[in-house]
Amino acid sequence: MTNHSADGGGAAASGNKAGRRPGRPSGAHGEQARAHLLDIALDLFARQGIGETTLGAIAREAGVTPAMVHYYFKTRDQLLDMLIDERLVPLRIELARVFNDPHAEPVDTLRAFVETLVATVEKCPWFAALWVREMISEGGLLRQRMAERFGDEHKDRAIERIAGWQKAGKLNPALEPSLVFASLFGLTVFPLATPRWRGEGDRSASTEQHARHVVALLMNGIRPY
Repeated sequence: MTNHSADGGGAAASGNKAGRRPGRPSGAHGEQARAHLLDIALDLFARQGIGETTLGAIAREAGVTPAMVHYYFKTRDQLLDMLIDERLVPLRIELARVFNDPHAEPVDTLRAFVETLVATVEKCPWFAALWVREMISEGGLLRQRMAERFGDEHKDRAIERIAGWQKAGKLNPALEPSLVFASLFGLTVFPLATPRWRGEGDRSASTEQHARHVVALLMNGIRPY
């Protein structure tokens, strides 16, 4: 049996900086196992909703014991916070970055936003279904959690940019800025949420075609009079 002294006296001498408890998964294996459980949780949340997914269901889907899931995530709320911090916040920042260039023209910015959204769905297959189920549905737990933790700062900034373009005569003044943002999101993500809407076989649009379609659909509406 390996004891603490045989496990490298340096670890004990360093004051056990990592704070590792006996039995804790360590190294790449531990991180890989934790990341895999997050992937499983995201997939289940997208398929059946956060409210319908227990830690036990995640354990069964992953083929591990409930004890292992509870080791990494004491509660579902803790797991959800980790998913937000590690998987959703980086995507949120990436999408918000599109609106940061004060010199960009509105059509270029909105096209870049749509292209970034489509690329996000392509990179994260769970994103579209999770957004439809948990962000736009009444009582979505993810929307509530995101609002509690971050508010609407990124969305509000994008809406302010749209309103600024209108004042500068670069966008149709009859548009409602908040609905422009919602329309871009809805037209881009909703058709990608299920294969039925994406099309099949020869009718299936590529990600580039989908992005181009959304921008073309809105083009006449976003031009100034």
